[in-house]
Amino acid sequence: MGKGSVVVVMVSAPDVERASSLARDLVEKRLAACVNLVQGIRSFYRWEGEICQDQEVLLWIKTRKELLGSLVQAIRSVHPYELPEILALDVAGGLPEYMAWVQDETS
Repeated sequence: MGKGSVVVVMVSAPDVERASSLARDLVEKRLAACVNLVQGIRSFYRWEGEICQDQEVLLWIKTRKELLGSLVQAIRSVHPYELPEILALDVAGGLPEYMAWVQDETS
């Protein structure tokens, strides 16, 4: 996938208020075309030697691959976690009109 390709970025947040604020900020800055919030997820992970379990909100962020650096920087600047989950997944394909819309909304 070359320049102009679409990625989905997954980010977890501690609550819907912070997730919503982050989502709105990313769309307003045109770093994301769309952000979906998925509430009610439960995360299990090891942190500093302990097994942790938390309720979180998952953000599904659709953007252009070349914006990934700026997107990560914007998330890190406001995210409350010391080590936020930020995972980018290449989109192999999709509805051409939707893919074009993502490009347009992040340009």
